[in-house]
Amino acid sequence: MRAAVITEDHGFEVLNVPDPSPGPDEFVLRVQACGICGSDLKTAGAMPAGAVLGHEFCGEVVAMGRDVAGNWTLGQPVSSMPLQACGRCRWCLSDDAAHCEKIALLGLGTSPGAFAEYVRVGAATTVALPVHLGDHGALVEPLAVRLHAVFSAGIRPNDRVLVIGGGSVGAVVTLRSRRFGAGELVLSDPVASRRDSAAAFGANATHDANEGPIEPGFDVVVECVGGEGMIQSAIDAAATRGRVVIAGLCMAPNSIMPIAALLKEVEVRFAVYYRKSEFFLAASLLGAGRFDVDGMVTARVALDAVGEAFPRLRTTTAERKVLVTPAEVSQKM
Repeated sequence: MRAAVITEDHGFEVLNVPDPSPGPDEFVLRVQACGICGSDLKTAGAMPAGAVLGHEFCGEVVAMGRDVAGNWTLGQPVSSMPLQACGRCRWCLSDDAAHCEKIALLGLGTSPGAFAEYVRVGAATTVALPVHLGDHGALVEPLAVRLHAVFSAGIRPNDRVLVIGGGSVGAVVTLRSRRFGAGELVLSDPVASRRDSAAAFGANATHDANEGPIEPGFDVVVECVGGEGMIQSAIDAAATRGRVVIAGLCMAPNSIMPIAALLKEVEVRFAVYYRKSEFFLAASLLGAGRFDVDGMVTARVALDAVGEAFPRLRTTTAERKVLVTPAEVSQKM
């Protein structure tokens, strides 16, 4: 099969690599689409040569292991959690396979991801999708990430909520925060176009981050940027006994002034991945049309255009979600 493979200089090259084959309780999927995630952009430079990235994907079942149970059929559209878990440890048994003691993460250097024509996945963490979703099924995984961040925040009716960052993560966190009953809901971003679209995702106010810190006093702050200094900004914006959720990925040291959190008794929590139930809920919401995907996918690229897409996405603020479509001809970005 063809796959976009990390090179020695941390670029991408499309190579022919061996086709995957399913283990006893696994599927092989023909990849329909795989999103380029912000974490891909940040971690690609640290990946070993030969790695295949891609963890936001959907596809169709083309092979099944002998022990796969249930009413699965070849050709079934599906999405899958991008991990292989043991299914027996305390984390797996408590709906938290992302913290499995023997986890292998797909697309992050340990197991091949879905910037490829085929990908091998675990059947137990795979969810069926309706045909009408098409390549929007690749949005299940990123939606699950956003749902987990909102659940982690414990948003209560009429909470004052601040979302820092209006990219693809912050937009969905804003949308779900409104659905969870947030009162005042503010989106902070330095990019005017993202602030302009904030109302469509449920925000009733915006803050221009170029103009300095926002006035503090928020019950919940969700940080969706992952930049240096963002944790401190989130703590500063929180109210006394406020709740801060860090959903952005930062790859550099990120210092804070602990006394600022101490004096307000701020609760700071980091949110990564999602529970299996949250992943399946994301699939259900998408399939039922409960999540508006219009405008979320801004471009599609073929495997041989991945190397061109990455540097562009590291600098642009115009794109939301770009999908890699292995079987299709790419659209110009």
